[in-house]
Formats: sequence, structure tokens, C-alpha cells
Amino acid sequence: MFEKLNEKAIPKPQPLGSYSQQDVIFLLKDIAHLIKEKGNEEREAAIQSGIHYSEMLPIEYEPSKQYMQIFYDSLEKYDRRVAIATGVVAEMIINKRGRNIILVSLARAGTPVGILIKRYLAYKYDIDIPHYSISIIRGKGIDENAIRYILLHHPDAQIQFVDGWTGKGAITNELQQACRKFELKWDVCLNDDLAVLADPGHCVHTFGTREDFLIPSACLNATVSGLVSRTVHRKDLIKENDFHGVKFYKELVDVDVSRLFIETISAQFPFVINAINEQVSHLLISSNEPLWLGMKDVRRLQKTFQISNIHFIKPGIGETTRVLLRRIPWKIIINGNEEHLQHIIQLAKERAVPVETHPLLAYHCCGLVKSLKGE
Repeated sequence: MFEKLNEKAIPKPQPLGSYSQQDVIFLLKDIAHLIKEKGNEEREAAIQSGIHYSEMLPIEYEPSKQYMQIFYDSLEKYDRRVAIATGVVAEMIINKRGRNIILVSLARAGTPVGILIKRYLAYKYDIDIPHYSISIIRGKGIDENAIRYILLHHPDAQIQFVDGWTGKGAITNELQQACRKFELKWDVCLNDDLAVLADPGHCVHTFGTREDFLIPSACLNATVSGLVSRTVHRKDLIKENDFHGVKFYKELVDVDVSRLFIETISAQFPFVINAINEQVSHLLISSNEPLWLGMKDVRRLQKTFQISNIHFIKPGIGETTRVLLRRIPWKIIINGNEEHLQHIIQLAKERAVPVETHPLLAYHCCGLVKSLKGE
């Protein structure tokens, strides 16, 4: 069935990251010694001049004590909520796909969510589902070498793609296009249904919740994602038979909370089963078609602030967090309810970024990236 997949050499995975290999296997290439990070302003200028974001890495700083406190506070506040959403999306996956699946999380926000789903399925059904973390890059597609590796090592199972949350739906679209391209090239049809913990943008069919709430793993970067960077694809670093690249931040091991996050959420599973079952029962009789409601917020903001490039608008708590951590923010837009936005307000204050209130339908907040071309 998969004869064509063997036409080219496939790399072998190497131990990577700070998670146990029982939780996840990274199909990624460590390029820590090959790439130099860039500061936010230098990187933003490069992106806006046309260099693809996946061809460089931002500097990953050790989180401040004040910011780590935001993570710990949100973990304490939302551990039950994250556990419920994990159980719901896991149950929906089993209901739709059965148990003969491989979890394939999209690095890096999808990795801790994939681990949590794997842990929940082990707890609830006593099954050990294989779990890999691979790269997908907006505008470049999915790591086909990683997909080939998975299919050849699990020829009788089906892939279930997993991510953390949805924003505008760019990765949802990218995955759909990548799966069509993969089928044309390799004669293998992949199920492009993306399962996420939270779908505030209403972009996918399979989700744990559509509420825009603070997932604690969105607060941090590498230190809650197995100490790996976002993924890199640059031709001088990633050869034809390589997996996409990442940097492993072993120097941050003393502040790594990747496993703490997993253990804290997993510990809640026995206490939220009834809530999970109740929400799953409701979802099974509901219409869960993607209505892309979040794009209405995005288009309204684009018109209000006369933003030419829609990629400068990053909707939802997770994406707004990333604007403040990794980009050059222009403004932060909130819907007026600051209950779930303490870390957003704190980060904006630290970086002297103005916060404005505007009505939003799907999201609690949006981050607007500063244009360096004077728009």
C-alpha cells in the first residue's frame, strides 16, 4: 500500500526535548549548533521585508519570576478546565476515529496537548496510543519525511492530527492543503481533521471547547513545550532527507515546567469524568460545523485599524500571548472583560504596549503586530 513512501531515504528520530519518550517522540532535527537567534526587532524587520518566519528563531529568554507566577496562577486556576477540555476532545477523537490511531501533534503548541490526550486515553481506556510531534509551517506545509516515517512504522493505524488552539485558522487551512498535496505526491490519503483543545475561532470539527480561555501552556514558549524551539525550515540547514529543524534549549532545564504542566493536568482526570461525559453527550447531538466566526472579529479589526496584512492580526488569548512574547506589538485589543487576561495586561504593561477596548464576538482579546513600514 505504501510502496511509494519508500522511494527516498527517511531519517531516524533522535532523542530530543525534555519529555519522556513514553509521552512523545519528536520527529525533528536538532539544529541548535547551526542557527543563531535574532532579537524581536531584527526578526520582525526581516519578516516584514519578505524573509519567511521559519528561516530564523527568536531569542528565548528565561521567563521572569513575575511572569512565571502568572503561569503558576493560571495553572492553579484552570487545571480542571484544561483537564475537562482534554477529556472532551479525546472522547470525540475516539468516537469519530476509533482506537486504532496515532496522535500526531503539530509542534510546538500541539505537543503538550497531544501528551495530555495520550495520558487521558491511557487513564480512561487503558490503551497506549503512539504519539509523535512534527512540524507544519504556514506557507511551506507539513514535514513529509515525518509523515512518511509514521506511516511506514504504523501501516495499519490512522493519523489524528492535534494542535493546541485555533486563531484565524491558518494552520487548519495549511493542514488541509498539505494533506491534499501529500496524497497527490505519495498516493496516500490523510484525514485532515485537526483536533484542538480550544477552538475559539470555530475553525475545526473536533475540539474540547470553543471558549477563548487561558491555556497555561500558552503562557510560555520552550519551557512548557519540552524545551524545543518553534520549527525551522531553511534549505542550508534542512536537507532533502531531514526532518524540519528545532533548537533544544538545554540551558533552560532548570526553569523547565513541561512535565509539571502535564502532571498537574493529568492529576485532575479522575475528578472531572462526569463533567467530560456531560459535555461529550451534548456535543454528540450538536452541530459542530466550523462557522469561522472568529474571522468576523478579524475582518472588523482589519477595517477599523486599516491593517493591510491580515497576518498582523493575531486573535485569541494564545495568539495574543505570542505577539507579546515573540513579535513587535502595536496594540492589544480586549473585549472589556479582564477576568481571563491578567497575563496579557501584565505583559502589555511590561512592554509599554497600549491596551484598547473594542467589542469582540469570538475572542477575549487580539494582538496587533506593529508594521515597520509606517502603515
